[in-house]
Amino acid sequence: MAESSLDGVAELDLARATRRGYPEAVYCAGKTAEQVRAIARRIADAHASGETSGTALFTRASAEHAAAVLGELPGALHDEVARLVAWPAEPPSPTGGLVVVLCAGTSDLPVAQEAALTARHLGRRVELVVDVGVAGIHRVLARRELIDRAGALVVVAGMDGALASVVAGLAKAPVVAVPTSVGYGAAFGGLAPLLTMLNACAPGVGVVNIDNGYGGGHLAAQIAAR
Repeated sequence: MAESSLDGVAELDLARATRRGYPEAVYCAGKTAEQVRAIARRIADAHASGETSGTALFTRASAEHAAAVLGELPGALHDEVARLVAWPAEPPSPTGGLVVVLCAGTSDLPVAQEAALTARHLGRRVELVVDVGVAGIHRVLARRELIDRAGALVVVAGMDGALASVVAGLAKAPVVAVPTSVGYGAAFGGLAPLLTMLNACAPGVGVVNIDNGYGGGHLAAQIAAR
């Protein structure tokens, strides 16, 4: 098993791309910029030596984290909305089916963008559709043709989280539901949409954690790969 120890910082799983088909991602929140820099440097060395391959993703990256990564991996993509850094900047040539990411409201966009970029950099074609929440049901119904073409769908919604059930009632493909922490007080920081999605009456809905765009995009990429 190819592992790389950065004493006191991380134990990188460099064999994950070979073992699972997708490389390990680096969750930056809670890490210092220097810790992230050390991880990025080790990833650069591992790619250069052939120890590992595939896209390196750094999630929940602040501006300071992103600057540290770019210092070691020049030319990486930094998406400020998604708080994600991807290296190389260009995603691999797409294979498999289409991943459609449906974002209920513009306030949910950071999580939806994280899901879309994750799926794209894991090798899928991705279409991101923004502001199609159930308050204007005609907006999602107008995307029926796109929904029908999807190999997997990611539905990102806060507030009541009802969009996941609506889409699952229309779609042929599995729906990965991502609740967000967007909403007024009784949304309880995303707990209300999480419970709505877990209780979806339409079959074929899987739910990831609150605000976990990376997890939703990753799961959809795996589903659409087949």
